Amino acid sequence: MDMQDEIEGLAILVRDLRKHKNVTLNELAERIGRSVGFLSQVERGLSRPTVADLTAISEALGVPTTYFYSLSKPREVRWVTRPDERRTLYYAGGITDVLASPTMSGGFSMLESHLEPGATSGEGHLNDSSEQGGFVLEGELTLWYGDDAEPVTLGPRDSFQLPPHAQFRYANLTDFPTRVLWVFT
Repeated sequence: MDMQDEIEGLAILVRDLRKHKNVTLNELAERIGRSVGFLSQVERGLSRPTVADLTAISEALGVPTTYFYSLSKPREVRWVTRPDERRTLYYAGGITDVLASPTMSGGFSMLESHLEPGATSGEGHLNDSSEQGGFVLEGELTLWYGDDAEPVTLGPRDSFQLPPHAQFRYANLTDFPTRVLWVFT
């Protein structure tokens, strides 16, 4: 799939899930603090949500954020994924997530996040129901966790682990790309 196909696939997943849950655009917009127009554009594949937007949508609709990676691609071996078999989400804010896990039905899922220089998860803190951690493969990742005013910057081979519903946000504040391996339960 190319980038536009992936964006349109995400749009369909968001729209179909919202309708399945019998939630109107107005109700969802109110729950996540965004405009109806923005959500309409996301559902039509015209705008990309930030990581914070998609996390808020998943929480408002009662599914884990990893639900949006569920568009399956054919795989050669059921328990292995190759680079061309992976689902990719292109977020606003300069972040691209690639599902590295062969399945979403196990006890954990893995994502490889690519953060462009200056990329951010969004202005607000994320509040994901999953426990999660990360391992910085390349570049620098800056994390704001809880009420701590001071961010922590992690470099290559640094790692972190956050409990479910941790309030955090993240960014790449450098002029170089960053890659992070995320693990979600």
